Amino acid sequence: MAELVHAFTTMVAAMDGRVYTAEAWGVLRDDGLWEGSLVFTPDDGGPRLTTARETTQSNFNALAYWAHGLEPVYLEGALARARPEESSAA
Repeated sequence: MAELVHAFTTMVAAMDGRVYTAEAWGVLRDDGLWEGSLVFTPDDGGPRLTTARETTQSNFNALAYWAHGLEPVYLEGALARARPEESSAA
């Protein structure tokens, strides 16, 4: 089951001007490691976008440390990866 790791306060804008809030989520794997991904929710009520795995960490605290260190520029890149129309244009 996925767990919320961190909710970012910085809004992230896509290339088309659509604005998203971002959250980091983690999933505990069978081998005890944690996988982290980012979830973006548009402010206009559209569908949420989720990245593929962004990181693998040894425990939940390490995953939280990773998430808290993400800068807005990383979130912008992750949003572009999560949006199929922007990923295929690159």
